[in-house]
Amino acid sequence: MEFQKSFQAPFGPMMLYTDEKVVQGIDLFPAPSNIISDSSDILCQLEQQLNDYFFDENTKWALPLARKGTDFQQRVWRYMRAIPVGETRSYGEVAKALNSSAQAVGNACRANHFPIVIPCHRIVSKSGLGGFAGETSGNRINVKQWLLDHER
Repeated sequence: MEFQKSFQAPFGPMMLYTDEKVVQGIDLFPAPSNIISDSSDILCQLEQQLNDYFFDENTKWALPLARKGTDFQQRVWRYMRAIPVGETRSYGEVAKALNSSAQAVGNACRANHFPIVIPCHRIVSKSGLGGFAGETSGNRINVKQWLLDHER
């Protein structure tokens, strides 16, 4: 059985998706929806850890995540999780560390199903913020900036 719930973050509504055992995804920019579902233990845990993160940026994520993505994407996501809170890496730095290209790293960031938990917002361009969720301006970039400011 799958569960979903709207969650109010400081920067706007998010949608959380779980099943009985794992987090299936987090959508920072959901379309408006009237869908309401029951809750699960994992959904309650996700909400609590997100609340903890918004109160204290040093939250230790302890949630089982659905295995999604290619082997390369998994490598990029593991690398992102190792970036300390308050620090960033450029797409090029990550690419060099993983023997890849900056564009491939950007594509892996865009494919991340678990933003905040897997902190793709910590990957920036060498000359600025870069993109976020496939956009380079507008609200999505404002959210990326908010997350980085929150962690500093």
